[in-house]
Amino acid sequence: MLTRATIDRAVSAALEEDAPWGDLTSEALIPENAVARADLVARERGVFSGGEVFAAAFRLTDPSIDVELVVEDGAWFEPGAILAVVVGPARSVLTAERIGLNFAQRMTGIATLTGAYVAEVAHTGARIVDTRKTTPGLRAFERKAVRDGGGRNHRTSLSDAVMAKDNHLAVLAQKGVSTTAALLAAKDLLPHTTHIEVEVDRLDQIEPVLAAGIDTIMLDNFSLDDLRAGVAQVAGRAVVEASGGVSLETVRAIAETGVDVISVGALTHSARALDLGLDIRIGV
Repeated sequence: MLTRATIDRAVSAALEEDAPWGDLTSEALIPENAVARADLVARERGVFSGGEVFAAAFRLTDPSIDVELVVEDGAWFEPGAILAVVVGPARSVLTAERIGLNFAQRMTGIATLTGAYVAEVAHTGARIVDTRKTTPGLRAFERKAVRDGGGRNHRTSLSDAVMAKDNHLAVLAQKGVSTTAALLAAKDLLPHTTHIEVEVDRLDQIEPVLAAGIDTIMLDNFSLDDLRAGVAQVAGRAVVEASGGVSLETVRAIAETGVDVISVGALTHSARALDLGLDIRIGV
């Protein structure tokens, strides 16, 4: 979860990176007693995310800055909408502007892209989930944005669940260990609360995996016909996840095969920052 401590650590590091010895431009040009009133304005349609993170950039720069969040995380907005209002010492507002925008634009971009995927599968029972393909150090932020867009989170880290992928299975095969035997042995070592997922890339791999009583089976880069066949073969014995080759153009057809979960790396590794701006109010 995205805690205040996590927010403050990341935002403080970003502020230090951006102004390690102060903001030379603002300190040289802006009178010390000047006050700025600025609006966070949407330049395009989207789903807002990162309000607390945006506010933290200003709070950590100068506690006297006031940030009013007008739109809640997870809410759709239209171009021209005012998402937040910032009031405080002009030098401080200008110093924090870029870092506040960087976080808000990135998170809002992820939430907006996620919202588009979720809309494509809304008529099915499939849920859209993210992956671990996140920006190093910013996973909690990006996963919060996925949730704001209506998506769900996959395992947060390697420590959260067992997920045997193709490379794990390749090592087992190299050692002559059967998939079923290896999974059963792993279950004996793990707490009963540990979730176990296994990735397969062929239909003939499904039964040996299901024989171990795993929780989720991932059908990786399957054709639509093979996805339908895989769902029928699993027949409710495990949660079925589809992965690979997922885009906004393909996700609807994938969902309609009957899979339970669709994991989409693009939610975090390919989302573009949404166009937001901080506009100083003139004459106010």
